[in-house]
Amino acid sequence: QLVESGGGSVAAGESLTLSCAAYTSSSARHHMAWFRQALGDEREGIAAIDSTGYTQYVDSVKDRFTISRDNAKKTLYLQMNSLKPEDTALYYCAAGWNGVSWALRPSWRYWGQGTQVTVS
Repeated sequence: QLVESGGGSVAAGESLTLSCAAYTSSSARHHMAWFRQALGDEREGIAAIDSTGYTQYVDSVKDRFTISRDNAKKTLYLQMNSLKPEDTALYYCAAGWNGVSWALRPSWRYWGQGTQVTVS
């Protein structure tokens, strides 16, 4: 019900934009988020947005990444600038927030299959 795209391999300092097409109910799309999971690490929330456009970020991506959405297209975006090797991970979008701790994996009901971002 969530389909990510836009991942790829880039050099440090370059940019990428991820997209997530959301085929979920409108209530599930009210809050959406991007997570990432590096090899051997836990899946971590990095950015979230609600239907009004209110956004939240973790410190590691603040000022470099921008989460946005097009409600008419039912699509979530993540603009990633100044990419670093430590941003290398599988990136997931999430929907269906339970209202608790947006940055935690168990707080979200719907997940995409992930799109790989590799920064060298």
